[in-house]
Amino acid sequence: MLYMKTASTLAILFLSIIFSVTVAAAEMLSVNVDTVNLRSGPGTNYSVKWEYGKGFPLQVLEKKGDWVKVQDFEDDTGWIYKPLLSDKGHMIVKMFKNKNKKINIRSGPGTSNRIVGKAYYGVVFETIEQSDGWAKVKHETGLVGWIKRTLIWGF
Repeated sequence: MLYMKTASTLAILFLSIIFSVTVAAAEMLSVNVDTVNLRSGPGTNYSVKWEYGKGFPLQVLEKKGDWVKVQDFEDDTGWIYKPLLSDKGHMIVKMFKNKNKKINIRSGPGTSNRIVGKAYYGVVFETIEQSDGWAKVKHETGLVGWIKRTLIWGF
């Protein structure tokens, strides 16, 4: 009985480690042009599902020639022509969908730092650095500040 319990505990631990390594190793890219089409398949003959703006972060799921299958922060998937993407880090606000609420952008990494701005769901930022569960970001308007990492998605 003890052997079975230990074996199942080890199996769960092993799967947890494999899953966390896989998640940590997930390739991320961002849109490198003003707008890009997310298509239903790997080619321009496929229908357009969405249009993304510059900096929009995406997780890579698969590659096929010059096309990349990606997933966005809302779990939508599709294909984008790889030369339109970059490995430059970007983040998007994932909190408060369909709510008229904003997240805080702070002068430093911590809630004791002053608020220098606020952002709604879906706002994209360039990633400058990450530290201790916080990300230093820059908005296209020039605003620079820190956002708690759990409030944003990207790299």
